[in-house]
This record gives sequence, C-alpha cells and structure tokens, in this order.
Amino acid sequence: MRILMLAPPGGGKGTQGIRVAEEFGLDHISSGDLLRAAVAKDTPIGRQVAEYMAKGKLAPDSVVTEAIRPVLSDRDGYVLDGFPRNLGQTEGLQFDVVIYLDVPAEVVTERLMARGRADDRKDVIAARLKQYEAETEPLVEHYREQGVLHRVNGDRPADEITDELLELVKNAA
Repeated sequence: MRILMLAPPGGGKGTQGIRVAEEFGLDHISSGDLLRAAVAKDTPIGRQVAEYMAKGKLAPDSVVTEAIRPVLSDRDGYVLDGFPRNLGQTEGLQFDVVIYLDVPAEVVTERLMARGRADDRKDVIAARLKQYEAETEPLVEHYREQGVLHRVNGDRPADEITDELLELVKNAA
C-alpha cells in the first residue's frame, strides 16, 4: 500500500505518518528527513539543499526529486510525507490513499515556533505557508479528483487523529 500524507509544515504529517507506517508494517519516508540527512552527510544534493535552507527557502523540484525518487523506486509500499509538494512532482506517482491533515495556519505557526529549528522563525514560517498554499493546496484537488483523498481534521489530540487514520486506511485496503 502506498500512502501519502499531506499537511502544511508542522501539520503533523510526520508524526501521523510514522504511526500509520508502524501499524501497517510500512516504511515511513520523509522528504524533509532525507534532505536534512543529505545536508548532514555533506553530499552534493545536501550542499544544494543547505544553500536554500540558509535562505529559509524550499529546495527546487529538481533537487528534491533527485533525492526522493530513488528511495521510492525500490519499494512497493510506504507512507510518504513531504513529497510531492506540487503538481509537477506528481508525475509517475500513484497512491492508494492520500490523507490531508487540515490544520489552521495559526496552529501550524504555534507548533513550528515551539519546535525550535533554526529556520522556524515567524517570517520564514509565514513565507513557507504562503508557498504551501500556492503550490501544495492544488494537490488536494488533484487527489480528490482521483478518488483517493481523505480530509482529516488535524487540529485535535494526536491519538484521536491516529485512531481515525488507522480506521480509514484499514477500510481503504
């Protein structure tokens, strides 16, 4: 089973993606984790990503795709979060279930500020949310049209969300 988690930055896709992956014995693949690991290992892709991160910007599609596609190509099932983040990155990707965690911008901002990463500043968060809305929100409609989208209220206790997601995925299997 291939599951995609969609949510704004700080929307809980990583937390929930890990929980769903563990429950169903799938790999959890986070594009953010893969990119941060590339930066930490000082790989060529990592150096490119580091330049964008230093400016509070997202890495371009070509860089992200180069980092993510090889990881997906050798797996039949996974829970993916953070990729694709726009319609251009969807080419060749098929998902059995797409979960959209709907979380208000003010809640996301609070969560990100509390997390304390160097690039989690209010101005950077506001810019990332604006970019998310412009680039990623169209994915919601794209996957709705494919009949695989499930919108879930992501502004409630994590365990409640997990319970709903596990039931949703069981019913979709």
